[in-house]
Amino acid sequence: MATPQPAASADGCATAPGAVDSRSGYCKETKTFCSLRPPVPLPPAGSPLSFTAFAFSLLPSPLPAHPALLDAATGETLSFPAFRSQVRALAGGLRSRVGVRRGDVAFVLAPARLDVPVLYFALLSFGAVVSPANPALTAAEVARLVALSDASVAFAVSSTAAKLPAGLPTVLLDSDHFRSFLHNEDRGEVLALETAVVHQSETAAIQYSSGTTGRVKAAALSHRNFTAMAAGSHALAHKPRHGRDRMLLGAPMFHSLGFYYALKGIALGQTTVLVTDTVARRGVKGVVEAAERWAVSEMTASPPVVIGMAKERCDLEALERVVCGGAPLPTTAAEMFRRRFPNVDLCMGYGSTEAGGISLMIDREECTRIGSAGRVSENVEVKIVDHITGKPLSVGQRGELFVRGPTVMTGYVGDDEANASTFDSEGWLKTGDLCYVDQDGFLFVVDRLKELIKYKGYQVPPAELELVLQTLPEVVEAAVMPYPHEEAGQIPIALVVRKPGSKVTEAQVMDHVAKRVASYKKIRKVLFVDSIPKSPAGKVLRRQLTNYVQFGAVSRL
Repeated sequence: MATPQPAASADGCATAPGAVDSRSGYCKETKTFCSLRPPVPLPPAGSPLSFTAFAFSLLPSPLPAHPALLDAATGETLSFPAFRSQVRALAGGLRSRVGVRRGDVAFVLAPARLDVPVLYFALLSFGAVVSPANPALTAAEVARLVALSDASVAFAVSSTAAKLPAGLPTVLLDSDHFRSFLHNEDRGEVLALETAVVHQSETAAIQYSSGTTGRVKAAALSHRNFTAMAAGSHALAHKPRHGRDRMLLGAPMFHSLGFYYALKGIALGQTTVLVTDTVARRGVKGVVEAAERWAVSEMTASPPVVIGMAKERCDLEALERVVCGGAPLPTTAAEMFRRRFPNVDLCMGYGSTEAGGISLMIDREECTRIGSAGRVSENVEVKIVDHITGKPLSVGQRGELFVRGPTVMTGYVGDDEANASTFDSEGWLKTGDLCYVDQDGFLFVVDRLKELIKYKGYQVPPAELELVLQTLPEVVEAAVMPYPHEEAGQIPIALVVRKPGSKVTEAQVMDHVAKRVASYKKIRKVLFVDSIPKSPAGKVLRRQLTNYVQFGAVSRL
């Protein structure tokens, strides 16, 4: 692979020599934890550079002979030369024939397809903003996100286009019109693209997150954010023992993890094997069979998939590394997986839409630290803060995790209130997670101070579901809380106060919600209660909600 462009700095921890403890990464001088990874040089921050240009600069010349993308269901492939050619042709077509311009927000509502990474790279190449969303969302949910991002154009497929707001210009990826863009490389447009100026500080993507408050927000991530992550991945890249560098992308490409891994796979010259709908519909079994069929050396997996892999009969001799994130993995599940696959590194990681990759296990030794989320990533610094006093804490002490570094978002779009509560005066991003760092520099995520529910790696904001519940006439009050679940991680359950005399049933309440939200947000259990605990200001006291839930009431879930 080619060497990354020369860099002025690594945007990492700035401390006096010798001030950082080499074992834990803790700096007594700044009261922060620095990454124990070697700093990774980044391109000078002021130099114009799109992520697409940076990613292509990392590829060797001539381009790799193996496929860039592979459809796990059909076996269809796209070579690296064809990928680059299609990116250039599509970028030219979008500019000249669709009228997409630098700075325009492109809303993407499509399942995993070979042309989705091509679309991402094409839009990024000339400074358009990629804004992917879950195609399972309802029309009302989609409209909310389109409004948040102020999208001016959309890309969808025939089955999802009807969910888009009327009047939003839309290009269908499964149309002849779109396909004509992929193979019509205009030399004039290519030259224009090569001279296009895209600053690293410009927004590359808008991704949707509920952040720390439960309200859906649009997080803006810059080209430099993704460049920093890719540079770190490039520096840590290892050659597969079996000679085939194939990565199975199980995370959906609208998700922050899947989005980045789709970009990373190209930048690192890997073959990215896409879990398309046909495979995904078969659940864990389909994913495992795809990993076996295509002899992948690496794969992303949510906790439910890791648990399922340990139970499935499969031959995964080529598999060397599984990156697991999105939600906590029970210790018993991690131990079961390692017994089943003793030669596979189960690399736990921790990150967020807003902060990118915060920590990760990167080798066999680190992967033995069951229960941790790995060590702090390169160029990233964190601090542990007492969430009551605001004082920074030291090794082994539990508090809210703050993050700072080149992978942290530039902010929420059009939401000054959320930005003010998410960032402190020194630019630290508050994660809302209760964490600690041990004496060996391993990060442990203990609990969430924020209110999100993590269902199979998806973010489910309780506040959104509570608003839906309130639209049911028979409901006086409602609160939604997470409940531990072995396969899903957590499930949303609702505590509901019925109107006097109401006979509304659990099934009716769940059906009411299911018709109005995406399937992963559905309420899985309803408990009828006499009251909801609230503060004098009327805020639901979520920590007290667990007092209402007895094991027997949800043991059958």
